Amino acid sequence: MPTRLKDFFDERRVRAIGREFRAAHAGFDERAFAEQCLSGLDSLELIARGYQIADALERHLPRPFARSARVLLRSLAVAPAADFQGGPLPVSFRYLPHVLFVQRYGLDDFETSMRLQYELTQRFTAESSIRPFLERYPEKTHARLLSWVSDPSPHVRRLVSEGTRPRLPWAPRLRAFQRDPRPVLQLLELLKDDPERYVQRSVANNLNDIGKDHPELAVEVCRRWSVDAPAGRLWIVRHALRSLIKGGHRGALEMLGVGGRPRVRIGRIGLTPARVKLEGEVRFSFELESGAKAPQTLMIDYAVHFVKANGGTSPKVFKLKQLTLAPLERVVLSGRVSFANLTTRRHYPGLHRVELLINGHVQPLAEFEVRR
Repeated sequence: MPTRLKDFFDERRVRAIGREFRAAHAGFDERAFAEQCLSGLDSLELIARGYQIADALERHLPRPFARSARVLLRSLAVAPAADFQGGPLPVSFRYLPHVLFVQRYGLDDFETSMRLQYELTQRFTAESSIRPFLERYPEKTHARLLSWVSDPSPHVRRLVSEGTRPRLPWAPRLRAFQRDPRPVLQLLELLKDDPERYVQRSVANNLNDIGKDHPELAVEVCRRWSVDAPAGRLWIVRHALRSLIKGGHRGALEMLGVGGRPRVRIGRIGLTPARVKLEGEVRFSFELESGAKAPQTLMIDYAVHFVKANGGTSPKVFKLKQLTLAPLERVVLSGRVSFANLTTRRHYPGLHRVELLINGHVQPLAEFEVRR
């Protein structure tokens, strides 16, 4: 079983895909396809391997693209029941090359590509491949997405939202939607009461993206959606506001009932250890005492100013707790900071700083040194 992400597409996986296409089209040269896929495969990362397989499909499938698409659709009916497990990735990831094939070679055939993406998104996801179509055919693609918001498949409905995210992390940004998110909001309005949490999460992530470029608009939408809202929509609102909450946006905090300036005192700060090595962790604690005469609802986050490779620092905000503090009440809270390297963040030695964000207001907490 592969343990590295890139090894998901190894020789066995390539040959399994080749057998499916051979079963779907007698003229498919299974051996030549595998040879092209495997040439230099070991040196490639995951997405590059997906593109190499997609390129091999283009070379060995019949042309034009519409004929290739018919073969691809037939290949989907060959269930991969005997396919080995995916290790760190789900087996559905095996359809990444199929999606990349549409993305790279189907842009001149709108209708065929829409049908393929409709089918593929129910097996894997077409959130990346549909983006070039939104750029080349904005009106036609938007109209198609409007027709999909009521589709019986939650995977198709999720594609409507996930494919239009202006800042989808693993794909190029949709600059037109960053400038003007109104076409996206039209789709989200129709999905805001979708019963599936799978779709709700995508709607929230999309609105969270919009809030990074248009914070006031995102808050206004969330405020409107909160009126007489069912539980699912309220979940979307809270999840959609998370980046604005972390950034201390006053309107977002007020939406959650925590917009007031906190009246608290911080004491008994603990830090263990005061010096930590890379790959280690620091634990901190503090006492929070109310200084108000009435109960206070507080949202408490903490920001760690991580040292970067150039010696500067960059803050990363983490959730800690939301609570209601009675007059003169004291509570002890704690958190931790890990310095294990991640694929998304590397750590460097130097002086690090921790701050509390209480209802968006910054309160210094502690400093500590990270050593090699």
